[in-house]
Amino acid sequence: MRFGLLGPLHAQIAGRAVPLNGPRQAKMLAALLIDANNVVAMERLVAVMWDANAPATAVRQVQDAVSGLRRNLVACGAPGTLISTRRGGYEIHLARDQLDLLEFDHERHLAEQHTTPLETAVALRRALACWRGDALADTPSQVLEIDAARLNEKRAATHKQCLAIELDLGRHREVIDELTALLRVHPYDEQVAEHLMVALYRCRRQGEALQAYERLRRTLADELGVDPTPPLQALHQRILTADPALAAPAPEHDPSAAPPDSAAPVAPGPAMAMPVRQLPLDVPDFVGRAEALAEIAGLLDGPAPNRSRVAVVVGGPGVGKSCLVTHAARLASANFPDGQLYLNLAATSDEPRDPGLMLAEALRALSIAGSAIPNGLSERAALYRSLLVDRRMLVVLDDAGHADQVLPLLPGAEGCAVLITSRTLLTQLPGARHIDLDVLSPAEARELFTGIVGRGRVEREPGEADAILDCCGNLPLAIRIASGKLTGRPAWSLRVLRERIEDESRRLAELRLGDLSVRASVDLSLRLLPADAVRALSLLGLLGAYTLPGWVVGPLLDRSDGEEVLDTLVDASLVRLTATDALGEPRYRLHDLIRTCAMEIAAPLPTADKRDAIIRVLSVWLDLVGRGTDRLPGGPLSAAPGSAPRRSLPDAVVDRLMTDPFGWFDAERDNLVGAVKLAVDWGLDELAWELAAGTATYYDHRCLYQDWEHGHRLALDAAEAAGNARGASVLLRGLGQLHIYQDEFDRATHALETSIELCRDTGDKRGEALSMATLSTVSRVQGRDDEALERVEQALTIAVGEGDRHIEAQLSCSIGVMRLMQGRLEEAESWFDAALRLAEALDDEHRVAVVLRRFSRLHDRRGDPDEALRCLGQALATFEKLTDERCAAYTLLEVGRVYAGQNDRDRASQALERAAGLFHRHGDRQDEATCWQLIGDLDAAAGLHDMARRHRSRALRLWQTIGEMNQTEAPARPSSP
Repeated sequence: MRFGLLGPLHAQIAGRAVPLNGPRQAKMLAALLIDANNVVAMERLVAVMWDANAPATAVRQVQDAVSGLRRNLVACGAPGTLISTRRGGYEIHLARDQLDLLEFDHERHLAEQHTTPLETAVALRRALACWRGDALADTPSQVLEIDAARLNEKRAATHKQCLAIELDLGRHREVIDELTALLRVHPYDEQVAEHLMVALYRCRRQGEALQAYERLRRTLADELGVDPTPPLQALHQRILTADPALAAPAPEHDPSAAPPDSAAPVAPGPAMAMPVRQLPLDVPDFVGRAEALAEIAGLLDGPAPNRSRVAVVVGGPGVGKSCLVTHAARLASANFPDGQLYLNLAATSDEPRDPGLMLAEALRALSIAGSAIPNGLSERAALYRSLLVDRRMLVVLDDAGHADQVLPLLPGAEGCAVLITSRTLLTQLPGARHIDLDVLSPAEARELFTGIVGRGRVEREPGEADAILDCCGNLPLAIRIASGKLTGRPAWSLRVLRERIEDESRRLAELRLGDLSVRASVDLSLRLLPADAVRALSLLGLLGAYTLPGWVVGPLLDRSDGEEVLDTLVDASLVRLTATDALGEPRYRLHDLIRTCAMEIAAPLPTADKRDAIIRVLSVWLDLVGRGTDRLPGGPLSAAPGSAPRRSLPDAVVDRLMTDPFGWFDAERDNLVGAVKLAVDWGLDELAWELAAGTATYYDHRCLYQDWEHGHRLALDAAEAAGNARGASVLLRGLGQLHIYQDEFDRATHALETSIELCRDTGDKRGEALSMATLSTVSRVQGRDDEALERVEQALTIAVGEGDRHIEAQLSCSIGVMRLMQGRLEEAESWFDAALRLAEALDDEHRVAVVLRRFSRLHDRRGDPDEALRCLGQALATFEKLTDERCAAYTLLEVGRVYAGQNDRDRASQALERAAGLFHRHGDRQDEATCWQLIGDLDAAAGLHDMARRHRSRALRLWQTIGEMNQTEAPARPSSP
């Protein structure tokens, strides 16, 4: 994997170029590469894409461009983590040898470390070899042009430095051509002209050296109206007089030594009476944060290419930003011998500190007082920077609110560094590195709690300690308050505190100790937010403790720019960007205590407003579930829509989410059950049953039986309580199918018979046909073939009458199966042919595969195993393409049967063992038992009686389990022939 921007933009993976879909993706890649291994803020990406006049949808379009870029890179073989979503932007992760700019900077850094001119020149040559032309020569963007110009200047400076060293090493002949070309590109550069004149003179080309001077003199006079500088005029005179000193390379000298003719030293600034030592007291019980401390130390102490003068620690209320920065600053204080300056900007207070007043405070600490302090902000900032220019000082700016408050306080000296704490991202600070601080890890939280409360109390009630930390959400502020309460009440057991804070409605009131309060800390952040962001936060709290997609804010607020409001909450560290899912979509979550605050904020809102917001979000979920299900392989569980509202996201968003429908369902799995529960909690029974029923096809394919039953039971209780017979009938049919999969046939029968009664009461003919067909499966599996056939025929008559060709194809195949079991092969073939024609006409490849799988049994019965295997092979390929593991298992079972009939034990056992493994993973004991029984029969026929006994015993144990569950003794037949 190789990327390049030192020349035309270049991206290559596994030897082939990565396709970039248009200039937008190229701009995004270039912007990420320029700041590789650093977060590139969304504001910068918007500026790169549009230069000016960005549209209202700029953020969304940038997200789309980056998502498309990520897909192209992954398609070429890049890891999915190459570009990661970070709070406020994106970051590309590259090793040094994967990007030419990183290699260039590394070689330049090595050159700085070398002590001999030869080694330095070699390293500089390696750096220059990284270039392929002008930086980003083919990527049009005004913002990127500025970066490209900066890089090109760095290249030119490196080139001049290299040529100057090589000239001193006596390589005057070798550097003439490069100096000539360089002067052509930079015609006013007197340093390049000087080196060229010396090189020519040493090659005994005195006339050409004088011509080079004359050309430069005329260029400067004609175009700029100036003469060459005195040093160059002096060199010209020395060449005219053939100064012998020019003939030999200049002697090596200590670059740190000042030249003899240097100007007088600049008078030092005002001297401080003593070094400034303003850091607050360190926290004595500071724990953990090893990664964050190491990152800060690396930024302050690391090698030059990695060092950042400004580090911003960003985090939500109560995560311990100030404690971390104080601790880190004290650890690094030895590296800043001229002192440590501490300024509290109080951005979250009622009166944020003015930067002009902060500068006056800083100047007084630096021994400037009274009338010596200028009146204006810019004059104070200039004096402040001048005082620090030759000093090595660490500046700590605590509780910063925005970039304008910070910028005047940044020193310009390379020897200084700045540590900032803020609840918001300060992406406008040039060159700043942001460190995102989250809550403590469970181990760190327990260490902090134990250190304050005492090891003895924690060891006496370890379970209560864990429960208290869970209620605190590992938030340092909450842990300190809870621990402080226990310390001040030594007679309390941990159980007493746990009981007081486990009630979520009382938790915030309990997490208060003196001036410390979780709710007050959150309120400080809320006062900085616009009203729409506060409202969004309060409504987000109603959605529950889930990791949510970004689109939910739009319907919550009933506005199209919801994700911009969400960005405000993320930048304020009130909503956390936790991850990027497999589809490249960012995921967000509220800390539990912030969610509790949000619910308190929402409490005074009119109930009707909150209910409408919930309905809007759930109606989008329902629309997405329906669209996702339409893109999944067909199944027997689809139901006609009810009367619940549906609300659609923009088509471009839906298309992006549904590129991989299984991936979307997988990413939203927790939220699917959560949406049903939310609908139930708000008394929205119609939405509840439609959401539950809509997910059944996905659960069926993924065999997520626990999620399936949980969601259906929640919705069923709500539907029955509301008298919603239609919803109850659909949910009972889904539960009936689920019980069949779980070999719980008595429960399946009860659910399906009740569903049929409800369908008849409501006149739902289609639903009655589906429930009757599902009930016939129970009859067939339990050996009541006539009853099964009668029920399927009833269902088919209803489906034909309703004109539902999908159900007609499904039931025609079922009748074919039953006729085959009765030995009526001609009739079976007729029904299979009809089902296959219908499925093909409907373009339903899943149904085609099901019919082919069942058709294979007919071919095998007629003595044509080759045709049976051909049908099975085609069916298996379809099921595997559609990732339908259960149907693939049924197909493998049939493959095993066909090979068993040919006495091909090896191939039969291989297929049956694969099928048994799938059935076992999906909880299908019935069909797993059939596989082990068949394998046992094959073992016995081969004379492997011990193996046969083990495999048959395994099958018997499974059948006994099924019998105990269904109060029967005889083993049932497999649920799919």
